[in-house]
Amino acid sequence: MYEKHEFKLITEKIPLYTPPDETNISEKKKQPMYLAWIVGLIIVVYGAWRMFFTLPSVSQYGWIAFVGGIFLLLAELFSSYEALTHYLSLRNVYEPEMPVVPHELFPDVDVFISTHNEETDILFKTANACAAMDYPDKSKVHVFLCDDTDRPEVAALAKELGVGYFGLSNNKHAKAGNINNALSRTSSPLIATFDADMIPKSNFLMEVVPYFFLPIMEKKADGTWVVKPEEEQKNCGKIGFIQTPQVFYNADLFQYNLYAEKRVPNEQDYFFREVNLGKNRTNAVLYAGSNTMISREALEGVGGIATGTITEDFETGLRIEALNFRCYAVKKPLAQGLAPITIASLIKQRVRWGRGCIYSLRRIHLLTNPAFSLNLKLSYYACRVYWESFSRRLVYILSPVLFLLLGIPLVVMNLKQLIFIWLPYYICYSYLLNKVSSEIRDTRWSNTIDTIMFPYLLIPIWAEFFHINEKKFSVTAKSRSWNDNNEFYLAIPHICLLVVSLVSLLFAVQQLIINRAFGLIIIIMWMLINSFSLLMAVFFMRGRVNEREFERFDCDLPLEVRAEAESEDCFKARVVNISEGGFAFESKEALPIPTERGTVLHFVIEDRKYRAHVSGKIVAVSKPKRGKVWTYRVQRIGEMSTAEKREFFQIVYDRLNPLPETLAEDTSYFDDMLRAMEEGSKDREPQRRTMPRFRVRSKETLENGVVVMIEDLNFKYVRVRLVKGDEIPDRFVLFRESEYPISCEKSDMREGLYSILNSEALLENQAFLDKLKEWGKK
Repeated sequence: MYEKHEFKLITEKIPLYTPPDETNISEKKKQPMYLAWIVGLIIVVYGAWRMFFTLPSVSQYGWIAFVGGIFLLLAELFSSYEALTHYLSLRNVYEPEMPVVPHELFPDVDVFISTHNEETDILFKTANACAAMDYPDKSKVHVFLCDDTDRPEVAALAKELGVGYFGLSNNKHAKAGNINNALSRTSSPLIATFDADMIPKSNFLMEVVPYFFLPIMEKKADGTWVVKPEEEQKNCGKIGFIQTPQVFYNADLFQYNLYAEKRVPNEQDYFFREVNLGKNRTNAVLYAGSNTMISREALEGVGGIATGTITEDFETGLRIEALNFRCYAVKKPLAQGLAPITIASLIKQRVRWGRGCIYSLRRIHLLTNPAFSLNLKLSYYACRVYWESFSRRLVYILSPVLFLLLGIPLVVMNLKQLIFIWLPYYICYSYLLNKVSSEIRDTRWSNTIDTIMFPYLLIPIWAEFFHINEKKFSVTAKSRSWNDNNEFYLAIPHICLLVVSLVSLLFAVQQLIINRAFGLIIIIMWMLINSFSLLMAVFFMRGRVNEREFERFDCDLPLEVRAEAESEDCFKARVVNISEGGFAFESKEALPIPTERGTVLHFVIEDRKYRAHVSGKIVAVSKPKRGKVWTYRVQRIGEMSTAEKREFFQIVYDRLNPLPETLAEDTSYFDDMLRAMEEGSKDREPQRRTMPRFRVRSKETLENGVVVMIEDLNFKYVRVRLVKGDEIPDRFVLFRESEYPISCEKSDMREGLYSILNSEALLENQAFLDKLKEWGKK
């Protein structure tokens, strides 16, 4: 069905596209270059002083002190290098302006969805969203499920959704071989790549494709975009790929386990929305493998996706940029997926990233390869330095412990040197870190995340450093299911380090008080920071039960509620949040509909171009004490046709989950720790109320003279208590002289609860409905 196409390798670099005006349009102010020179000079001077004057001698302090001192010095210097390179990258963040391109110029696009062993339920959402993407000519969009396990059920899903399918058996090159197979059987000039769980928004193509026209278009003074004359288009350069952020519709584990999903952005946001954006100027953007639009010419020019590495996307992007294809990262989220929901899967993912990065950079001889520019070398080497930073966490934690408990000094200096040499360096270094920090990530959260991960990255990273390679590609689990696994055993390294740190801290405080050793104040502060990070790591490993099978999205959509599917009578309401498994809606008035457990209701939800018919049952009804609306929670039940399911899933997923984009203002060491402790100790009771309950608080005299207090009622039950008389009868009538008499019978459920026998008639009684409105205001 699909012809094979030969790759067209590029052996010489193409002209590099240079934007006419790299205007700084980031929200951060441009930082001065002179600050980098000053701090860089201070780092060099400090490093030289540390190397020649502060290392403990072998003869006086022994080999452990000397070797430990070397490790601490290297940790400091690499930390300084990393902070300085981040500053240079982020001091003037640039994001290109998207040109306005005539619709007739939009080319054909192939969309590759890579799948290995993911469930078809996950693939349905992604493939459905890809097929629904807007485009001037939808016939130019070709969606393919690329399945490297050749599963019949995936082929059937592709047929059901009307998308293409490429099956592949015995694929020794994993994801790279899967994409290369699809690449060889298609021909569109642009290719969008998505992981199996990454669901694009409907505007993905319209927001990304125009960037590929940047080299051949120019913006006039009046703000209009025009195509350059043909003679000016020659040798003007080409776009290699556009990387959009990888965001998630569920809180990642750092947010979720530490109860920070409403206060702290996703852990990956800092990289995709700032770090990668900072690489635009030096053309060193990292290709992340998903949520990306990539030029076929660029991809074929480097021989397709790189094989023989477990981070094929990382290496492929570097090779494309080495050919001078201009690559950009953009800030706007246009697709979202599933963050790992188990700590084990998170560790497995990060091990693969770290080992693959080091292996690929070694394989291509980054620092000595003449094909790479200096900018590429410095930028990509910083990626390696990042993975080595996890070793630094262990050095920073153990250094004060060795000195305080074992008397092994890793640094030899007196108080004056500490004040006049180390302190100025530390102030400059902290100032630089503050400049690198942002509204997305600060130093405190970076330390916390690194401390959580480092025990399980140390051995794999060092194994890769010594050429003990892991070439097997492992797919990160992408299932969204109940997670009640106990993974607290993973906290054992953190607990051990926390115990020795706290013991060392107590010893340091004792020495400060008894001997007035004021130089220990800095070590005490150092250990307090270490102890905080370790304690947060323990809280993280304690875990948190995943209470939801499906993630909820806030929204505001019109809703029609019907008791019968074909009924013309309906009630209007507003959907306020929605998920794959159901939704919540609000109504200013309590709806006179049957809401007892098991009753099936019918709903129509509309959103932009989507309209879905949904069957469901009410599982909870609530009204805030001072609120003005009733909130109904609906569980979706019953099978949906493919057409209805496609519409409903687009209503659910064609939006971004409102997870925080910036750090909350009240985040601090104390607040973060206190919240993790308090929230983790709470017991949450499930909501069981399925009907709106009205507070009545009215006395009523029954026919036999017994006086009762009507506490509250819903459409099926009323709760009363005895005020005067011997006993409440088993059957009685409330408001018997009114237009809405309520016939009641004693219930077996609990004392004081009575069934309403004429509930259906009351729901059609306008006088009763008016009375409900009055009670609803109480």
